Amino acid sequence: MSARKLFNPESYELDKDFRLTRFTDLKVTGFKVPQDVLQKLLESLREGPEADPFLGTIMPKLGIGMDTCVIPLRHGGLSLAQTTDYIYPVVNDPYVMGKIACANVLSDLYAMGITKCDNMLMILGISNKMTEKERDTVIPLIMQGFKDEAEEAETSVTGGHTVMNPWVIVGGVATSVCQPNEFILPHAAVPGDVLVLTKPLGTQVSMTAYSWMDNPEKWNKIKQVVTQEDVELAYQEAMVSMARLNRSAAELMHMFNAHAATDVTGFGILGHAQNLAKQQKKEVSFVIHNLPILAKMVAVSKACGNLFSLMHGTSPETSGGLLICFPREQAAQFCAEIKSPKYGEGQQAWIVGIVEKGNRTARVIDKPRVIEVAPKMAVQNVSSKTLVKYT
Repeated sequence: MSARKLFNPESYELDKDFRLTRFTDLKVTGFKVPQDVLQKLLESLREGPEADPFLGTIMPKLGIGMDTCVIPLRHGGLSLAQTTDYIYPVVNDPYVMGKIACANVLSDLYAMGITKCDNMLMILGISNKMTEKERDTVIPLIMQGFKDEAEEAETSVTGGHTVMNPWVIVGGVATSVCQPNEFILPHAAVPGDVLVLTKPLGTQVSMTAYSWMDNPEKWNKIKQVVTQEDVELAYQEAMVSMARLNRSAAELMHMFNAHAATDVTGFGILGHAQNLAKQQKKEVSFVIHNLPILAKMVAVSKACGNLFSLMHGTSPETSGGLLICFPREQAAQFCAEIKSPKYGEGQQAWIVGIVEKGNRTARVIDKPRVIEVAPKMAVQNVSSKTLVKYT
């Protein structure tokens, strides 16, 4: 994400206290159906591989249970990959919120190693609690951010659905028509593989801490362990991370022989690791030893007791990274290559765990090693406004 000034409501003739994140009653922890409940609800929809009616062969089919469906088309040799997702406001900058929402939708395709999206639709909920001025100012910015992110991904938004309701909702549908070599089914992990994560954890903690800066009572809970500057830097780093596409990682999955992958979002790294483990053909389990976390956010989480469950791996993330199973010898090459200029200098990836023989489960060890991820942006004051340079 290129350099841009932090969102200032007054620059758009909005009230100085305007906060986009206030247009939802459901925060990151509250809008996901619990994972065990969801699995039971989806049980009746599960299906297996199906025969191609033209070729008479069994084609791979991925549907309920993962975030993207991949189904064979009636045209021989082609499959349809499709995903849908939406989120509530997590940041106050409407333009950046649009970018994050678009990246979040596309991430499910990228987790399959699919790098080309053929079409996007946009889902947009406009809050009926907004004034006419707020609506006419904020909604176009969200839509522009979504559109610009789609263009960065070399796709386009051709339609969608818009409703009035109590909350702001932003999301969409992403569709790709693929040949078999364009996607990687998430079921081939073997003992000896390692787990790689491509974005830091702690986005929910950073966003919550940032919102607490407006609330003296809640700020008092964490002010002994973190400064306002620490929180602002973590929040800005989280925005950059959430708005960054996982497309580079998807491309490199093919180059380095990835065996399986998922993106890390609302169920946290452990929840998504558990879901991925259940998809594996071989009897394996995932063990997570390392947690790359935005700087200072572990201290904030500990100061709040068990509010975020960050160290347990269940803290929700928004538009998080890919969790990828690689052969051990190729994981380090992936981590090095993703930092190269070709794929965007400054991107990082970390080896966070291992794949071992097991019963298709996942766990975080009792005392995981925390890797503090320092912010990469430089902050300077310009004409009494904060200009953030993303480097």
